[in-house]
Amino acid sequence: MQVIRDLAALRATTAALRAGGRRLALVPTMGALHRGHLELVAEARRHAEAVAVSIFVNPLQFGPNEDLARYPRDEAGDLEKLRGAGCDLVWMPGVEMMYPPGAATIIEVGGPAEGFEGAARPGHFRGVATVCTKLFQQTGAATAVFGEKDWQQLQVVRRVVADLDMPIRVVGHPTVREGDGLAFSSRNARLSSEERALAPILAREVRGAIAAMEGGEAPEPALEAALARLRAAGFAPDYLALVEPETLRPWPAGGAGEARLLAAARLGDVRLLDNMPACLPG
Repeated sequence: MQVIRDLAALRATTAALRAGGRRLALVPTMGALHRGHLELVAEARRHAEAVAVSIFVNPLQFGPNEDLARYPRDEAGDLEKLRGAGCDLVWMPGVEMMYPPGAATIIEVGGPAEGFEGAARPGHFRGVATVCTKLFQQTGAATAVFGEKDWQQLQVVRRVVADLDMPIRVVGHPTVREGDGLAFSSRNARLSSEERALAPILAREVRGAIAAMEGGEAPEPALEAALARLRAAGFAPDYLALVEPETLRPWPAGGAGEARLLAAARLGDVRLLDNMPACLPG
């Protein structure tokens, strides 16, 4: 497994892969890797002959009051996991390489970037879109693999790729969950033992609301009931919203078909995200 920190070396390596007829799949990460990330590596292997993982804690997607300094970092542990997963190369740029002095270009996204995480974290998707665009350009990957846990992020990246005519395929992989249903996340490590015991309630309520709606209950009362139960359990919900899967526009009244239920809630000082598909009856 090659660990590369220099852009010229990265480009030489990926050019050699392409010259040898080997397609490259990229898994963009911010490190602090867990089983969910390793399943993305396995998914990437199904789409290409070589797999790259980027590890870069992107300052552009953190707001002034967010937890950039507290974001977990474990370079040695991450590299050991990636070796075990059969990763071919790891791209680990520094901040000054990604955003050198004088850099003045950002990618601003509308559409699916508006609302939800876009509203809760102003500038977040600007940072996501900018860093992903750079990573795609730097690696020349044919495929990029993202987890569906960050559903809005996945739709934003797909929108950017489509709008900018990038020659890369964006693949979503279903959310990887722990045995009790909690979606894997690097931030789960910050939950106290008491909070960790409560955290799976979020997924349980999302699943329960979907079951109610698929059973014929109207969305509004089903979502209000789930929100009330989350608050009673000690969560501070930011939103629980039924949306069109790709555009993230609000689900139309009386609509039928494939929808997505998005959820975000704080438990202590940790903000948990989840989402699941729903199929509403006509």
